Amino acid sequence: MAKNKTVYTCEECGYESSGWLGKCPSCGTWNSLVETVIQKKSAKSNNRAWLALDSVSDQHAVINLATIENDVQKRLCSDIEEMDRVLGGGFVRGSLVLLGGDPGVGKSTLLLQTLANLTAQYSTLYVSGEESPTQIKMRADRLQIAAKQIRMLTATDFASIAQALQKHKPDFAVIDSIQSIYVEEISAAPGSVSQVREATAGLLRIAKSFNITIVLVGHVTKEGGIAGPRVLEHMVDAVLYFEGEKTNQYRILRAVKNRFGTTNEVGMFEMTQSGLRSVDNPGTAMLEGRPLNVPGTTITSTLEGTRSILLEIQALLNPTDFAQPIRNTQGIDRLRLNMLLAILHKSCGISVAPYDAYVNVTGGMKIIETSADLAIIAAVVSSIQDKPIDSDLIILGELGLTGEVRMVTAIERRVLEGLRLGWKKFVVPAACKRSIKNISLPDACEIFYVSLLKEALDLLFS
Repeated sequence: MAKNKTVYTCEECGYESSGWLGKCPSCGTWNSLVETVIQKKSAKSNNRAWLALDSVSDQHAVINLATIENDVQKRLCSDIEEMDRVLGGGFVRGSLVLLGGDPGVGKSTLLLQTLANLTAQYSTLYVSGEESPTQIKMRADRLQIAAKQIRMLTATDFASIAQALQKHKPDFAVIDSIQSIYVEEISAAPGSVSQVREATAGLLRIAKSFNITIVLVGHVTKEGGIAGPRVLEHMVDAVLYFEGEKTNQYRILRAVKNRFGTTNEVGMFEMTQSGLRSVDNPGTAMLEGRPLNVPGTTITSTLEGTRSILLEIQALLNPTDFAQPIRNTQGIDRLRLNMLLAILHKSCGISVAPYDAYVNVTGGMKIIETSADLAIIAAVVSSIQDKPIDSDLIILGELGLTGEVRMVTAIERRVLEGLRLGWKKFVVPAACKRSIKNISLPDACEIFYVSLLKEALDLLFS
């Protein structure tokens, strides 16, 4: 009988050590190594060869890439427009998708609606390891979902789940959640690094062998990342994050990895009493109810994947009562704001040291790119001078340290999206003039080109 082996595995990155260490040598996390007992198996009993071919000699044969037939199959469309957009047109057959999000954000609701839509054309299976059938039926009744064709299984042991998948061979399956599944041969607790990794590897083999699309629901840590080893995200074909505040009606589905489509694509949903509803025009939804002709507000355009979204930036500057003024941001990087305020002081002579600065991106969105730099500074100056900016104006531009306004990517897409939603005036970098000349603009459209921050402020507040 083979002896068991004890290793210590890092819960953060999956690093393995033969002995316990206070600090992980790989990721530097303290007290993250836990003891794991691994049962040795003989080479003959290896069940990981899910890519095994007809013969042993063919398994290691070298082949020409051009001789492989491209098996292009129709994707599984969920009829949820925003989800299909993020996935690149729908679920690919035989793929393994990981969906993560905060507790209560609506992951189970989104997947239950997806199952209901797919059941009309495909066979489905819902595997729940956290909720009872009665609880799931209550959610389906609340969402007014006809659940007659949705098959479900309540199990947490991997052997039972694997047997059900191999027996019924559904086209689409949901595992809720991967942290609740355990492999009996491993003595570690469910949710541990070794259990999550082994269960995911087994489900990956089943998905590829039987051409089943499997969606794994993953818990997230307090830092916002998916719980378990980092290798988990490398194993799956797509990683989706479902984001949103519980007090906010809007939810954002973001793709951070997608082997079959673009990354950083986003989809927006609205949480209603009858479930999640796709938001066709996120820009319109984000700007709904915005104040007009009020100092400290500007409109800009940010690029999320292939989609251009219009966002409102608000700035509030009050005289400070402290020796060190407050710099508070929501939706943008605070260090970026400090740099922009320094550029404003150096290039235009406008000091913000006597003011507490509060900058907010409405709707709960986060701006990562630098195309909103000019809009942020415009909102700050508008608040200081108590002068409103034209509410029909979209401001775009990245700021350099010397006060120059630099070009932004995909300017044509941003301008066209603004025109489609009714905006007619744009302030853009002068470096984008050649790109904008390539698109057809209506006669009522006004484009203002600026090359320096001082030039832009003179245009806005003259």
